[in-house]
Amino acid sequence: MASSSSMDDVILFCHSSTYQLGEQVADIARNRPSGKKIDFRKDVQWKKFPDGYPNLFIQNIEDCVGKNVVFLGSFHSPEVVFEQISLLYVLPRSSIRSLTFILPYFPTGTMERVDTEGQVATAYTMARMLSAIPLSAMGPAKIVIYDIHALQERFFFGDNTLPHLSSAIPYFVKEIEKLVLEGEPISIAFPDDGAHKRFQKYFTNFPIVRCIKRRNGSLREVSIVDGSPQERHVIVVDDLIMTGGTMRKCIETLSANGAAKVSAYVTHPVFPQDSWKKFTHNGCLENLVKLDTFWITDSIPHANEISNHQPFKLLSLAWSVHDVLQNIVQH
Repeated sequence: MASSSSMDDVILFCHSSTYQLGEQVADIARNRPSGKKIDFRKDVQWKKFPDGYPNLFIQNIEDCVGKNVVFLGSFHSPEVVFEQISLLYVLPRSSIRSLTFILPYFPTGTMERVDTEGQVATAYTMARMLSAIPLSAMGPAKIVIYDIHALQERFFFGDNTLPHLSSAIPYFVKEIEKLVLEGEPISIAFPDDGAHKRFQKYFTNFPIVRCIKRRNGSLREVSIVDGSPQERHVIVVDDLIMTGGTMRKCIETLSANGAAKVSAYVTHPVFPQDSWKKFTHNGCLENLVKLDTFWITDSIPHANEISNHQPFKLLSLAWSVHDVLQNIVQH
């Protein structure tokens, strides 16, 4: 059946791992009739051939002709990258008006430079693959990435794509402002200079505790170089977390230096091999340090499961994705 969307409305496709987030975005749009209509579709069949390679089919592809198309994807695992890039290469050839690719987590972002001969900058490789997305009627595809690990990676993309770097931090700020109204003495801590440089501009109304990390052989050492956590509810802010070694050391250091409470926030809860379990109230943080709250977003699909366990609390990207789409999709 033909779509009733107008030229200015949006057809939203999702990878099978992002259906929940896509439905939330569409629900927000339905309750805000003044904005663009978002026509949420589950028309992509994400199947596989017996050999494991993708067997994809887009139902009702003719509905996309002349429309603004958005694909909400997730590169949380190497095995799902090829099937999504295959879809991205096909959509512009279906006479769509424009293409926007929402990729909340840019997974190769931590490998963006070569320090030693022989290293491979996989962030550049991924950007080149995405830069090969064909042009649509309105020109280059837009790629929306949240809290990218290294800002200079936007220059890795070619002229066929327009990277749009967004942040979930402003939505987190609204969350902690509620705590301030309840009387919580909030301070913000950064675990290293990188996080401080990227995110300090969002927290000008809060006292800052700046930490640095050093490696002593195989050990990580974290120390405070600026600000005091004394008698404060200190929230450690960073873009992503892997196994959590630096975060654990930062939490312990803040607690040992007099913090009344310690919490944490990351946009991307990568947590390979279930390393998130080390931060639960039944986990193994050293020195019996108890983490008050650990805010995460659903930039990676498994965040929904992690958030079922204390002290984790989910801040959905749905509102942010909705607002980005309202602003970035061309009229």
